Amino acid sequence: MADPSRWREEIFRHLDGIVTAPTAFALHRRGVLAHLREQGEADLADLARRFGANEGYLNVALRVLASQGWLDYRLDLARDTVSCRLNAASPAAFDRVPLYADAVDLLALTERYHPRHFEVEPFRAMEALFERLAGRYRLPTDAGPVAEQILRHIEGLIVGPTAVHLGMGGMFHKYFMEASFRPEEFHRDPDSFTRLLEIFARLGWFEARNGTFRFTEKGLFLAQRASAYGVTVSYIPTLRKLDDLIFGDPMVLRRVAEGAPEQHVDREMNVWGSGGAHASYFRRVDDIVIELFNRPIAEQPRGILDLGCGNGAFLEHVYEVIERQTLRGKMLADYPLFLVGVDFNPAALKVARRNLVQADIWAKVIWGDIGRPDLLAEGLRADYRIDLADLLNVRTFLDHNRPWREPSEPLGRPSRSTGAFASAGRRLSNAAVEASLTEHLRRWAPYLRRFGLLTIELHTLPPELAAAHLGATPVTAYDATHGYSDQYIVEVEVFQQAARAAGLEPDVRRLARFPDSELATVAIHYLQAR
Repeated sequence: MADPSRWREEIFRHLDGIVTAPTAFALHRRGVLAHLREQGEADLADLARRFGANEGYLNVALRVLASQGWLDYRLDLARDTVSCRLNAASPAAFDRVPLYADAVDLLALTERYHPRHFEVEPFRAMEALFERLAGRYRLPTDAGPVAEQILRHIEGLIVGPTAVHLGMGGMFHKYFMEASFRPEEFHRDPDSFTRLLEIFARLGWFEARNGTFRFTEKGLFLAQRASAYGVTVSYIPTLRKLDDLIFGDPMVLRRVAEGAPEQHVDREMNVWGSGGAHASYFRRVDDIVIELFNRPIAEQPRGILDLGCGNGAFLEHVYEVIERQTLRGKMLADYPLFLVGVDFNPAALKVARRNLVQADIWAKVIWGDIGRPDLLAEGLRADYRIDLADLLNVRTFLDHNRPWREPSEPLGRPSRSTGAFASAGRRLSNAAVEASLTEHLRRWAPYLRRFGLLTIELHTLPPELAAAHLGATPVTAYDATHGYSDQYIVEVEVFQQAARAAGLEPDVRRLARFPDSELATVAIHYLQAR
């Protein structure tokens, strides 16, 4: 019987596992968990000194465990201190963290192989890991909820990377999803690939019969959402290096030669995952776009600037909405739409250019820095004779991923954010992060007076709220991958407060949260300068 809510929970618990397993095992291997168990509670600064840890990333790690319900995380916002305390789940969790060893070893092993090819040695290691998982690591069936949580985490380290590799390789193409197929149709090593598909058949994705495979209803549901794994899996290069990041060189992944690819993330995979996972949000911005481009032509934006354009999917979507559903769409010959895709990352620019050309959409795709709207405005005027303020500014999941910039003035009050924030291993105070966000948005305000900013943004949740709703939110994965890579996701309410302090008013009629509850980790805002 179809059970989409349970399958969705499976995805979230897998995402939890992809980040929790390497995090917990790194703390176990260095003795942090044993120390916590002996002491019962500890101050973050004291822990960092005792273990020679980088306080910022240690803070992220402890908050990950708290979001999984294994620690009580205490953030004193007035004093800017962090402490943690054991809770009822801690002993069972800490006892079983060694079960992650083989899964973490598999992560390390795969570093030596192509990130998106199936090769024999890592496959055999994964197959052996799955057999141990299938045997429940000899845990009794009544081992308790924490044991079941950990088993599902380990399953996530098998399913998540494999689902992404299959998805990016075309395995979830409509052809394969609608009919039976044979492994040799898809892979040059049919023996290994058959065994891989048999693993996924045991997980309920496929029915196997006479050497052919066919998607089950569960498999179709999960395959259609494979991109939901993409962003988290793309940060596996970071997760492999947690021992260095937390206890060693915090810059181990950041020393990259000019022109060389990023080391902390598989950017092509990240763009693929982002594009697929974000498509459902695009539809919710249509009403705002339609209203703007149905105005009298003199009151319309000259075009759209998508900062952080990624693979170009958002620009493509918005162009099609305008062309088909607005007054402007009927006037494009006389009033062409000026489209600009901007990104900091060369790999993303390359993908965006290719996708927009294939979609037969004319757009300028250029490099830009979200932290320097003044330079972007100067470049647009000099190169294209257009004012940044004459465009509708849009961005998706970007403001949290800006280079760190110290605020010029203190916040002047305790922050309301519960996040764990770091820059190059150094812990950032929550007040500094909120003040920096306010100043960042204030730099944009002069360019948003006419047509505003339409933003889809990622948000965090308090760890106790995440722990109370395991399987209902992907926030643990977001907090870990973004925390370890120096990104700054704050709660929806904190983002709104920073916007207002920057002179930007959120249009409450246009607000959309996903999900529309206290568990919202994504929100759409339309901000206009006062």
